[in-house]
Amino acid sequence: MGRANNTFVTEFILVGFAAIPQLQIALFVIFLTIYIFTITTNLLIIGTVRAEQHLHKPMYFFISNFSVLEICYTNAIIPKMMVGLVTGNKSISVQGCIIQFYFVSDFSVTLHFLLAVMSYDRYLAICRPLHYTTIMTSRVCGYLALFAWTAGHFAPFMPAVMVSNLYFCGPQNIDHFFCDFAPLLKLSCTDTSLAEVTYFAFAWSVILCCFFFTLVSYVHIISTVLRIKSPFGRQKTFSTCTSHLAVVSIYYGSVIFIYIRPTARTRFHWDKVVSVFYSMVTPVFNPIVYSLRNQEVKKALAKVLYRHQRLG
Repeated sequence: MGRANNTFVTEFILVGFAAIPQLQIALFVIFLTIYIFTITTNLLIIGTVRAEQHLHKPMYFFISNFSVLEICYTNAIIPKMMVGLVTGNKSISVQGCIIQFYFVSDFSVTLHFLLAVMSYDRYLAICRPLHYTTIMTSRVCGYLALFAWTAGHFAPFMPAVMVSNLYFCGPQNIDHFFCDFAPLLKLSCTDTSLAEVTYFAFAWSVILCCFFFTLVSYVHIISTVLRIKSPFGRQKTFSTCTSHLAVVSIYYGSVIFIYIRPTARTRFHWDKVVSVFYSMVTPVFNPIVYSLRNQEVKKALAKVLYRHQRLG
């Protein structure tokens, strides 16, 4: 990423939501509420899963990893945006922008792989229940989680290097609230064709491979559920993966809309709306769907809070 120091532009301006200046404070309050809720609920989930022995199961192990990931992803985007809203200083250095782009991509890729791993866990639990405990051991769970995190760290490295090798000579305004690929590409004054091909090869391979893996898992899950004769049995079995399916549907719908289209057709105003949805609304939605509506988690959380209150 060394060439960024030789660019004509040394910093960018994250325009964000400047089109509605009268709502800057209101937006700050909304995003601060989202941020506090996201961090607090995910920390509660992580703490509850760690504290309660009966939650030491593969599904909750992956959910706690998902919560860690949500905290990392939220911290990569929202704090910088809130500082800009409250102070009016929306500048970010070129190096800082590329670093933010890398980490947002890192956590996004990790999320894709983790959703695929969780779909595999649900496939084993429903389609191969007799072998589930022997296949999905704690060691296998650890390896699968490690794979998701490691893939997330390494996959965006080449696109980040390609972006860092671009020259930026003005304008400085990024029409987004964080450093994303398409808005950065628009500001480059050099040939971006290689960077674009590299990025979209990366995006298509990660997003579509994980999506199709998850889709195949759910085809097997649904076919298995439909073979259950009892309506109650079908409902009970399928209920174990409805939360994951809801999160997958929402996340992939928004991500595919943004990241696997040609850059030339990008409309940044619509992208900002969709990006708000998957980068801020979805992290609020996930703890509720995955854990806080789960009776087992709610009972465990109540026990942890009661125990903490007694000790306090």
